[in-house]
Formats: sequence, C-alpha cells, structure tokens
Amino acid sequence: MLMSPLRYCHHLLAQLVSSGDTVIDATVGNGQDTIKLAQLVGKTGKVYGFDIQETAIEETKKKVQLTGLTEQIKLINDGHEKMNDYITDNTKIQAIVFNLGYLPKGDKSIITLPDTTLSALEQGLNLLNVGGQILMMVYYGHDGGTEEKDAILAYLETLSQEKFSVLQYGFINQKNSPPFLIAIEKRR
Repeated sequence: MLMSPLRYCHHLLAQLVSSGDTVIDATVGNGQDTIKLAQLVGKTGKVYGFDIQETAIEETKKKVQLTGLTEQIKLINDGHEKMNDYITDNTKIQAIVFNLGYLPKGDKSIITLPDTTLSALEQGLNLLNVGGQILMMVYYGHDGGTEEKDAILAYLETLSQEKFSVLQYGFINQKNSPPFLIAIEKRR
C-alpha cells in the first residue's frame, strides 16, 4: 500500500533520527512533529522548534508538558528564517522538518512565504550533517501557496546533485492541490 506523503515523512524520520541527535522543527504549528522529534532524539538529544505565532508556541508548550519531554525541546517564537540566530554553525543537525502553508485551525492569513522559507532552507542546508535530511511537507492549496511551491522547486533544481539528493513524493491524480513531500539529503 502506498504511503501518504505525511506518513512517508514520518517513516523517513524514524529511520533518520536517533537518540542524541539534534533536529529542527522549522514550523512548530500544532506541535505534533515537535513531540515526534523529541521522542526520537530522547533525553540526550535536542529539538529546536520555530514558529512566528505565539499561540502555536504556547499550545505546543502545553502538549509538551503533558509528555514529559520538556528537557530536550527549545521552543522559539521567531521565524524559521532566523535559525542561524539561535543555532551555531558548529551544531550539526540531523533532520529539519517543515510544514508549509498555514496553521491548521489557525489564522489562514498567516502563511509561510517564499522569501523566508528559501532563507530557512539555505540556512538549513548549511547546518545539516552529511547524511542528514530536510523534509518539507508542501501544502499549497491556499492563496500564496503556489508561489511558494514554485519558488522552492525552482531553487531545489539548482542544487548540485553531487552535494544533495532531492526527492519529490506525492500523489498526482488527486483533486484540490494535494500536498507533497520534498526530501533533501546532504551527500557531502
């Protein structure tokens, strides 16, 4: 049975992230990926979670406290394009997760944007370990979503195949702009 793009994203994370790793949730949103990442890195790992919406950070804090995973999570109420302000170059990141679009059940006028997402993507590529991956769930069925999707795909086509492997995974025969996964692995 074929996996949905989101399920495939979680499958890749489970294979990629181990206890003690450092990872980034670039768009905390409702906190699901933040918690999943914290479980994977364990007590000796670290999760940096970014979101520009204070409500997303506060809701995620509440969920995290219920799980007992607070020690390994650092939530940052700032845009993902500022990850270099919080994470030093000598910190090597095993995985970075993005969910592009808007916060589910949130203000749909607050969306991820091409310029800030591309900046975060470039910073993330520099922070990745060799063998590390950036996993981007691209939701684009909203105003501004197609522009962001097109900008990301155009940028990714320019990446050196010697340095990065880039995969696009998604269904092509579904209605209403079906989301898809982009997986980028750093080769060297």
